[in-house]
Amino acid sequence: MTSPESSEALPSGEPAADWPLRSWGLALLGGLAGLAVHWIVPPDLASGNLDAMQLRMAMATFIGIGTLIFGFLVERTRIHWSVASAAIGAAVVALTIYWNGPFGAARGEEPWRIVCAVLAVVIAAPLFQAWRDARTAAESADEGRRFAIPYPEAHGHAWTNVVLWCAAWVFVGVSWAMVLLLGQLFRLIGINLLNDLIEKNWAILLLTGAALGAGIGLLRDRDGILRLLQRVVTTILSVLAPVLAIGLLVFLAAIPFTGLAPLWDATRSTSPILLGCVIGALSLANAVIGDETAHEPRSPVLRGSVAALSVAMLPLGVIAAISTGLRIQQYGLTPDRLWAVVFTGIACAYGLAYLVVLLHWRVAAAPHLRLANLRLAGGLCLLALVLSTPLINFGALSAQDQVARLNSGRTSPDKFDWRALRFDFGRAGEAATRKLAAGGPTPDIRAAAKKALDAQSRWAIDPVSIEQDNPVIDPKRLLVLPRGTQLPKALQEHLLEYNACSLGDACTVLYQPGSKEAVIVTGTQSSLWKKEGGRWSTSPARPLITGKEAHDRIEAALKAGRVEVREVKRRQVFVDGQPLGDALD
Repeated sequence: MTSPESSEALPSGEPAADWPLRSWGLALLGGLAGLAVHWIVPPDLASGNLDAMQLRMAMATFIGIGTLIFGFLVERTRIHWSVASAAIGAAVVALTIYWNGPFGAARGEEPWRIVCAVLAVVIAAPLFQAWRDARTAAESADEGRRFAIPYPEAHGHAWTNVVLWCAAWVFVGVSWAMVLLLGQLFRLIGINLLNDLIEKNWAILLLTGAALGAGIGLLRDRDGILRLLQRVVTTILSVLAPVLAIGLLVFLAAIPFTGLAPLWDATRSTSPILLGCVIGALSLANAVIGDETAHEPRSPVLRGSVAALSVAMLPLGVIAAISTGLRIQQYGLTPDRLWAVVFTGIACAYGLAYLVVLLHWRVAAAPHLRLANLRLAGGLCLLALVLSTPLINFGALSAQDQVARLNSGRTSPDKFDWRALRFDFGRAGEAATRKLAAGGPTPDIRAAAKKALDAQSRWAIDPVSIEQDNPVIDPKRLLVLPRGTQLPKALQEHLLEYNACSLGDACTVLYQPGSKEAVIVTGTQSSLWKKEGGRWSTSPARPLITGKEAHDRIEAALKAGRVEVREVKRRQVFVDGQPLGDALD
């Protein structure tokens, strides 16, 4: 049974009572968690044992994430439920950190696993909160609904958690601003204790953890304000729904006339952009329909925008899937492309569910969309949980596919991405590289694999060979003196660098055939290039006079070839044989 002082937001709308002890307790817990994280993983820790560092990172993650989840979940009743849920969520993320390491090693795995672990916890938290509230209410009313998850509570907790997270960090920022101000204030009278204290790493974590815990506790004691902020946020977002809906419909209507080719030619980020549009459409559609019938909009424009966004999601997801599929067909599997397959699959699942609900229920689709959201959230939570474990190894799948393409001749050794196989595919990629070095089908493959295996970093491996023309400077803005002189190819290739001809100005190069020096002059700077050991290198550029009038005069002189290098005698102070200060005259 729930006591009258229960701080839970009851489904009946009864306001939650303040619980001052929660704020103080979370502040203390947050500070202790910050100190524990500093003790486990101090910033100055230098350890060559990556496995030990991996374990330390997992322990620190468990403490930090567990404390954070507990702050979001804890209620006066059934605290042990909150403790258990926080421990489970923290264990999921901490174990993912442990499985994903050791960080800094070539055998580290995909970071998207950590994202999946966090996503699973973020989705599970409001589902647990809604179930706990419903379970408490059902027991109070002697009802038998022990496993129900009401959508209004789940939706409300999800949005409130987001608002709480942002507002708590604002509180942390304000707290730090106040501490820094006080530190400077006491420094004015010669007391540097506070200023020196907040420069220490342990004090930074202590204050940040305590402020974050206090912020979460204080805001949770004002649950009504959070709910009001949530309504404000969703109301503001709902106004943007028609704008995005019109934009997406126009985009999809233009596809039959433009074709899909411009999507692949314009950018390599086609799939992320389209998936971002799907996420935006999903968020705005849910902001419009609200969490119950009373919150549904009366405006036909807003209702129509929900329908338009629901219709647009599936085509956008399909186009993103086609883009990802083309990349896989052309270049084979990589962990990033396999994660893109997962994300496009999720987008298509949401798009299909929304489209089916809309076609079946039409005007009365909102309640069924909310039910679909609840089921999809549960499925997504389970999928993210599975993907955060080593049960599915995208690195191994990618290494197997890329090696098969290499051995079959579909990818030549000089075009093969050895960097990715050696450093991006985790343990499986390292093992595949070692196997190719020992027994590759051709001498070229064995030599390239041996070079990749011996590399200590990805930058020690030559980049993927890409056939393309080397950029050359526009001859209309280049003048070589003496006129008619041919520049060496190695020097010509350097002219577009920042300390050479750069981008837009007229550029004059003073070079004597066979010389090991060249002077490059633009409207803003001059630089001396020297050939040493067969390579051209530059000294720091010397800026010229500034101002539009002076720049225009220099530009005209450069185009006319009125440029020369003169020897200048000067008087200057020398101390111990070294020049001191500027020239006297």
